[in-house]
Amino acid sequence: MLTVEKWKSVINSNRRLVENGRWINITFTFGIEDKDYLFHIINGKVQSIDERKVLTKSGIFKIHGETKVWDKHWLELPPRDYHDIFSMLSKNLVNIDGDITPFIQNLQYFKDLIASYRKIKNEHPQP
Repeated sequence: MLTVEKWKSVINSNRRLVENGRWINITFTFGIEDKDYLFHIINGKVQSIDERKVLTKSGIFKIHGETKVWDKHWLELPPRDYHDIFSMLSKNLVNIDGDITPFIQNLQYFKDLIASYRKIKNEHPQP
């Protein structure tokens, strides 16, 4: 289960990440298994991360993967093919759907935003 408030705090406290995303004003969907989360971003800061409860609410694009895939991605030192979104995409470990234009235009921002959960996972490793 995601610790969304902690994740939001980690993202927003990363000054470099927020600065890199200063022109990003978007909502995107991040999925783990059958749970989707809507990330609302304004000027590079995450305003909220909400679990999607109504299917008609969606972001401009969606990044989705299984729990075991994200768990490997968020390891302190991820294994080959799990270290990067595009590596995972090329191996069909994650899916990206929708209008991916803003994702591609701000690729490093989104890669760093998603990878930032490593800090939380590695502070509180699960057995």
